[in-house]
Formats: sequence, C-alpha cells, structure tokens
Amino acid sequence: MKNTVFIHTNAKQMVGALVAAHSLRRNSKSPDAFDVRIITQEDYPLFKSYEGKSFLRAGTQRVWVNDDLQSFTPLRFLPPQLMGYQGRAVVMDPDIFAVGDINELLQRDMQGKAIFARPRPGHNGRPDYMASSVMLLDCAKLRHWNLEENFAALFRSERDYEDWIILAYEPRETIGALEPEWNDFDRLTAKTRLLHNTKRKTQPWKTGLPIDFTNRIKLDWLAKLLGSNGITLPGRYKRHPDPNQERFFFGLLRECVESGQITEHYLRQEIERQHIRPDALIQMKKAPDPSQLRLG
Repeated sequence: MKNTVFIHTNAKQMVGALVAAHSLRRNSKSPDAFDVRIITQEDYPLFKSYEGKSFLRAGTQRVWVNDDLQSFTPLRFLPPQLMGYQGRAVVMDPDIFAVGDINELLQRDMQGKAIFARPRPGHNGRPDYMASSVMLLDCAKLRHWNLEENFAALFRSERDYEDWIILAYEPRETIGALEPEWNDFDRLTAKTRLLHNTKRKTQPWKTGLPIDFTNRIKLDWLAKLLGSNGITLPGRYKRHPDPNQERFFFGLLRECVESGQITEHYLRQEIERQHIRPDALIQMKKAPDPSQLRLG
C-alpha cells in the first residue's frame, strides 16, 4: 500500500479539499509516490447517529451538530484504520495547501515516533496543545485509534473532545514535533511547506459570505446562559490580510478548472450554496500563476 495523504472535510469545505489535493500533486517532485484521498463526514453514517446528542468538550456538555463548519474533525483519527494499520499517512484539514513537496514529510525519519504534529503551547490556554490539523502517522503504531469506539466515548463522557483533538491521550514520548512550516498558520513565506488558512473568518474563498460557524464559549456561566454549543457571530467573512494567500488559493483553483478537476458549473453550485464567495469565478480568472508569487 502506498503512503497516503488524507484530506478530511465536509460539504461546506469541499472546494478547499479539492484545491488542497491538487496542490499536493502539483508541488511534489514524485506525485506518483503517494496517494491522495479525500474523506468526507457525510459519507460516514456514524456521525448522523449522534446528531443532537450531548458530548463532552473542555469539561462542558455540548450538542453534536453535523452542519457545523468543522464537523469533520474526528475523521483525522480514521486514517490508520483505512490503511489497515500499515504504512504511513499524512492527515490534514481541507484549508491547508501544499507549497512544498509533501513526499519530504512522508519519507522523513520518524525516530520511532507514532505521530508528528506541530506543538502550539499556550493555545486555548493549554500548555500541552498539539495541532492535529496536520499529522504524520506511523499507522502500525496507532492500533488503538478506532474512530467508532473513540467517538462513542465522547457521548458517554469517558473522553473529552478537546483532549482528543490536541492529542492529550497520546503518550508524549510517542509524538515528534513538526516544524512550523509544515503547518504554517496564515503565514506564507519562502520557508512554508504547508499553508494553513486556519483563521476561519478570513479564509480566502469565503470572503463576503455570512458567518456560518459557531464560536465556543469559554466561560461556563455564559455557556449555560446562551446555550452549550456557543454562538454564531453576526457579520461576514473578512478578506484575508495577506493578498498573496488569496492569490495563491485562486491561482490553484484556476489550475483545477483548466485541468478539468473542477468545473465552473460545480463552482456556480457552490456559490449558490454559499460555500464559496460570490465572486469566486472572477477572482479565479484574474489570479496569477501560483509559481510566480513572490514569497517573503
């Protein structure tokens, strides 16, 4: 079995996932050395069976909603099962785009570790925070990753979603540290290998759309007052502060259309669904070649 990159997503972020898949192949010197597979939340009935049920997140009971922008995140723990607990996999969010060669990550010396991920100490007030949005996995060492069992444990309050997502249940000695450039949070430089448009409010393909995601409420008393799942903020998605990141995305999108991987008809449908910004076709057609962008 080939090493595989898994992009996990849902319908709301499918355009991002398709562009991400293209970027991985486009920017690798050896695109035939690995497979790319998109896995979607809607394809797994498991999620539907928990719709509206309470689960534990950051010590507070919340309600599972499949229509949430990031309802796909538990899928990042599925690749070892899909690989038959063999070989290597990279799993990444659908808002992450290859600037460098992903094969360099797949072939790195893992030094006996089961996982490589980027440390993010202090994020969300957690000194032990590991960003699992990009992970390099040695699948044979992750036989305890069973999506059905681990997901069900959330709803029995035996497992906390936040601890799960930040890899707090994994022994620290089994986790290696990814360099920042392999999960570069809204920063595009000459060193960037994987660009992560992680700030939802400024994702380049969403500019101008009504905000459709919920913000987690950190204060318990406020969560109880307004509802355990948080609130949907008023307003609209903002333009990304770095024009180069917008140009990079739309340049890749244009290549997807020119190569037939995505059709303009599909993009018009996604505009109608408010999954991508109303002027996406205009932005795509005027975007420069991604290879011509000057990176600081």
